[in-house]
Amino acid sequence: MPKAKAYAAAPKPKSAASKSTSGKGKSAAATTTASSSADKVKPANHCKCRHVLCEKQGKIMEAYAKLQEGMAFATVASTYSEDKARDGGNLGWLARGSMVGPFQDRAFAQPIGKYTEPFKTTHGWHILLVEDRKM
Repeated sequence: MPKAKAYAAAPKPKSAASKSTSGKGKSAAATTTASSSADKVKPANHCKCRHVLCEKQGKIMEAYAKLQEGMAFATVASTYSEDKARDGGNLGWLARGSMVGPFQDRAFAQPIGKYTEPFKTTHGWHILLVEDRKM
């Protein structure tokens, strides 16, 4: 019982903290993207995505650094991605249920136009950019 109460109480202060610090810099908003974007993301069954896929964590971190320096996502994907989506990382429209768990979770939680931090799935290391969603 105490664990349930602690879990229920934890999100409230976190949300309040992210609201009070959101004006101070982008880093606070970026670290709370998953929890704060839940209210902003519209329900959808399909998402239009681009991604970078690398086998090694070191290579995906290089790609992530290039994105943070301001390089275009399509350029980074074409240069670093190790899969068939080398066309700027374009995956097209993906249906809910057609993706592996962590990828799908990020695809439907990430704000449109923002890329994720690197994350791992059974296919390797990804950086995901959601371009649009639809029912």
